[in-house]
Amino acid sequence: MKLALLTPQFAPNLYDLAVMLQADRIILQNVERWSRKSRIHRAQIRTPEGTQWINIPIRTEDRKKAIKDVRMDHSDDWVTPLLRTLEYNYRNSIYYDFYEPEIKADFKSAYDYSHLMDFILYIQKRLFRFMDISIDYELASKLSAYDSNPDLLAQRLGANTLFQEHYSRHYQRQAKQKSDPIFDHPKYHQHFEGFEPLCCILDVLFQFGPESFRITDQLVEKVEG
Repeated sequence: MKLALLTPQFAPNLYDLAVMLQADRIILQNVERWSRKSRIHRAQIRTPEGTQWINIPIRTEDRKKAIKDVRMDHSDDWVTPLLRTLEYNYRNSIYYDFYEPEIKADFKSAYDYSHLMDFILYIQKRLFRFMDISIDYELASKLSAYDSNPDLLAQRLGANTLFQEHYSRHYQRQAKQKSDPIFDHPKYHQHFEGFEPLCCILDVLFQFGPESFRITDQLVEKVEG
């Protein structure tokens, strides 16, 4: 059994998606402590100069809490600048105008939520739906066998392969038996010159729209082959 241990993310990148699609079981570690270095509250997008991060602000007093207890900071309007950043960088993408109204409404719905976890799971589900992807996961907070020790958890659950997030040593406890998924980053046409890997799935969605499967299928076809 292939087990994936991930932190919740509102806009995963293609490596994250490869892990999800190749795993037999996915556990979102919502009981672990929130970290500013994680990608729970941020995602990487393409820009003319390279890449930049879009961020969801977190209440200062919650920064030492478990992910499931962290609240968003709605004291200032953060959604409008985030949407402007997406517009500035993606307005010339083929499918930006097609998805913009729904994505705008989805992000504005953030103010209906207080907790980060609830909102990012909603956004992630919506983005996956746009890309015709279905992902099943379990929350660590609902799993009686859960343990923060990834090796012990894998043993308890009978996993012989354990996937974790890439570049996560600063915020995710690393397993001794950690494995990497079969992953060769798809190189596709981006709306700016050159190619920047590990952008979030918004980058694929705005460029390929309903044909995003041409990219996401590459994340599993080598495994199936």
